[in-house]
Amino acid sequence: MRAVILVDNIPAKGLEAEWGLAIHITHEDHTILLDTGASDRFLRNANDLGLDLDQVECGVLSHAHYDHADGMDAFFRCNHHAPFYLQASCEENCFHHLEGDYVYDGIRPGTLETWRDRIRFVSGPHTLFPGVTLLPHTTPGLEQRGIQAAMYRKTPAGWVPDNFSHEQSLIFQTEQGLIVFNSCCHGGADTILKEAAQAFPGEPLYAIVGGFHLFETPEEEVRVFARRVADTGVRHVVTGHCTGEAAIPILREVLGDKVQQFSTGLVLDF
Repeated sequence: MRAVILVDNIPAKGLEAEWGLAIHITHEDHTILLDTGASDRFLRNANDLGLDLDQVECGVLSHAHYDHADGMDAFFRCNHHAPFYLQASCEENCFHHLEGDYVYDGIRPGTLETWRDRIRFVSGPHTLFPGVTLLPHTTPGLEQRGIQAAMYRKTPAGWVPDNFSHEQSLIFQTEQGLIVFNSCCHGGADTILKEAAQAFPGEPLYAIVGGFHLFETPEEEVRVFARRVADTGVRHVVTGHCTGEAAIPILREVLGDKVQQFSTGLVLDF
C-alpha cells in the first residue's frame, strides 16, 4: 500500500498547504481518494506529484466538515466517473459553538444536491473492495465528545451535540494487520482503534493514519490520551492536520518511535 498526503497544514517545497487533508491511496489494484481538503489545492499538488486523479476509482469522505469536503466540487469536475462514499447521516449541518455563536463548519451548502448523482450514502459497515471497509462509529455516548469540542449539528429539533455519526474510518486488511485511516478522529483515535479491533477480531492493529484533533487539548490530557492509544497495541501512529504541533512531542514521549508526523507531499509505504 502507498498513501500520499496531497494536502495538509504543513507545506512542502513546491507544494501548497492549507488547513485541510486529502490522501491518495493505492492498494493492490485499487485507487482511493480520502477527503479533498478545503479547496482545489490538492488537485494542483497531485499534478505536481505526478498523480492522475482521473485514475481514482472512488472517493471517501471521512466526515462532514469543510476542511475535508470543500474540494469535492473540484474533484468531480476533473474526475467524471468515481463515486464518493459518505455516511448516510452526512448533512450540511455541522457548526462550531464559539463565544455564544454558532459558526458553520460543514460541507459547502449545496454540494450534496449538486453532486447527488455522484454521491453514495452508506449506513453501517460497507465493503468498498475485498479487504477494504468503511466503518462508522459503534461506540455510544460520543455526543459527550461533541460537547467537549463545542461541536453541534443543526436539526429540526434544534441544536444537538455532535455525536460524529457522520464520521467513518477507512480500514484495510493487510498481511501486517489492520491499517486504519480516520482523518480527524473526533470520536477519539483510541476509540476508533477499539472499534476496528472489535469489527475484525483476531487481526492485529498495524497502523492508524489521520489527525487526532488535539490542537487545543491541554498537555496532560494529550499524555493520558497517548497512553490509551498505547494500550490498544497499535504498532504505527502517523498523524498530522488537526493533531497540532504541540501534541506531537507529547505523543512521542509516550509512544516513542511509533509516532510519525505527516505533511503535504509525504509518501507512506506500508
